[in-house]
Amino acid sequence: MIPISKPDIGAAEEQAVLDVLRSGMLAMGPRTAEFEAAWAAYCGVRHAVMMANGTVTTEAILRGLDIGPGDEVVTVSFSFNATVSAILQVGARPVFVDVRESDFTMDPELVEAAITPRTKAIMPVHLYGLMAEMDPLVAIARRHGLHLIEDAAQAHGATYHGRRAGSFGPAMFSLYATKNLMTGEGGIATTDDDELAERLRLYRNHGMRRRYYHDALGTNFKPTDLAAALGLAQLGRLEERTARRRQNAARLTEGLAGYLTPRVPAGREHVWHQYTMRFPGERDRVAERLAERGVGTLIYYPLPIHRQAYLQRYLPGAADLDLPITNRLADEVLSIPVHPRLSDDDLATIIGAIREVATPVDLLAGAGAAGRERGGAERFGSGAP
Repeated sequence: MIPISKPDIGAAEEQAVLDVLRSGMLAMGPRTAEFEAAWAAYCGVRHAVMMANGTVTTEAILRGLDIGPGDEVVTVSFSFNATVSAILQVGARPVFVDVRESDFTMDPELVEAAITPRTKAIMPVHLYGLMAEMDPLVAIARRHGLHLIEDAAQAHGATYHGRRAGSFGPAMFSLYATKNLMTGEGGIATTDDDELAERLRLYRNHGMRRRYYHDALGTNFKPTDLAAALGLAQLGRLEERTARRRQNAARLTEGLAGYLTPRVPAGREHVWHQYTMRFPGERDRVAERLAERGVGTLIYYPLPIHRQAYLQRYLPGAADLDLPITNRLADEVLSIPVHPRLSDDDLATIIGAIREVATPVDLLAGAGAAGRERGGAERFGSGAP
C-alpha cells in the first residue's frame, strides 16, 4: 500500500533525540529555545513559542488576546475540528463563513457580513498547505479593529506574495506526526507582538517566569526538548522536502489532466501538505477502488465542523447553516499521496490507478452535474502547481 503520509525520519532526527536523552534535560530547555528562535527567523517574525500540541497553542493565542465568553470569532467549517474546539474552550462563539471552490479557503467576500459588535477576531485556515487570500482579510481586520489569527497548522513554509505563513498575525502551526515539519506531537505560535509572546510563555508554564513564583494564571502546555530536537532536525531539511512535494504535485497534475485537480492561485506558493482532488458523485467508490489497487487515500474532512454532533449543543441549528460550498466539498474531496518519500514508480501507480477507476470531468453523469463541474474545472482544475 502506498500510504497517504509517511513521517520522514532520518539519521539527523535520531541523533538529535539521542543527544537530548544523553543530556539529561528532557523537558522544556535549551533545544526548545533554539527551535523557537530558528522557527521565528524562518517565518520572519520576532517570536515563536512552542507548546504541547497545536490545539492548545490556538487556545493559548485566544486567551493571550483576551478573547473569551461573549466574544465571536469568524472562521470556517471546512477544517479539522481543533479550529473551532479551541474557540469554544475559551468560551467564545465561532461564526462560520463559507469557503471558495477555487482554493478551499475562507471567502473574503463573505466575512464583512459576518462581523457583529461582538466579533473580536477573524481566523482563516490555510488548508492542505495553501494560504488563504490574506490581503482582503488583513484589510477587513484593520478596518474593524479585529485580530487576524492564522490557523497555519498545515502551511509550514507556504507563502502569500512572498510572505510566509505565520507572519500576518498571531499564528498556530501544528507539529503533529503527519505534518510537513513534525515533532510527533507539538504546536508552535508565531507573533510580532512582544506582549502576546510574553503572555503565551507565561500561560504555557503555570504563569511562572522563575520557578515557584507565579505571576499569572497559567497551565501546563510545555513542550519537551525531545520534540524540539526533532523540530530542529526537521527544519534543516524542510526546504528540500517541500521541493520534493512540489515536484510530486506537478507530476500528479500533469498525469491527471482532465480531472478536478488542485490549482495554485497567482501570488501563492503551495507546500502540498495534502494533494486534494474532487470526485463529484463517486468519491467513496473511487477511494475503495484505489485501496484495492494499493493506493492509500484519506478524506479531509468528511463531515464539516458545523454538522458535527457535539457542536449542536453549543450552536443549536448549526447543522442547517447555509454553507453550500463547504457541504459540497465535504462530499467530493479525496486526498492522495504527495509526500516526499514517494518514488517515481509510486507516482505512476497513483496516476494509473486514478485513471482506471475515476471518471474524467467531461464524462461525469447526472442531471446538471456535468455542466456544473465543467465550469468548476476551468476555475479549479486548471493550472499547474
